[in-house]
Amino acid sequence: MPLTKEEREAFLAEPHIGALSVDSGEPGRAPLTVPIWYAYEPGGELWITTERDSRKARLIAAAGRFSLMVDRLTPTVRYVSVEGEVVSTEPTTDEEARAMVERYLAPEAAAAYLKDVQPTFGPGVTIRMRPRHWLSSDMGQVG
Repeated sequence: MPLTKEEREAFLAEPHIGALSVDSGEPGRAPLTVPIWYAYEPGGELWITTERDSRKARLIAAAGRFSLMVDRLTPTVRYVSVEGEVVSTEPTTDEEARAMVERYLAPEAAAAYLKDVQPTFGPGVTIRMRPRHWLSSDMGQVG
């Protein structure tokens, strides 16, 4: 069954690992699809952070849009997929980097990540997308 607007927005707002897809820009090739952390609040824009010079950042800039799919297996099989245009790309602030890491990691792990791992990345960008097209389903319990 498709989810209601409220159900799909609430599900997307949970901290799942997303599967981001964007046109690879190469004739005869499938889209680039990679796992990614993301943030979303119901009714708002979805946002991701990535290295400014990464392949996905370049492809998103060229395409002007991307898709993101999140799913879970328990307690029921459920997914939400959104697609939309990029509405902004700006340098990632320290606050955005911290918020994203703390969304996915426990406090001690987030502090260690921000201290030891984050500095190994190049300059980041925050890319915001306005969801325009939604697909969703809750297929119930399996097994």
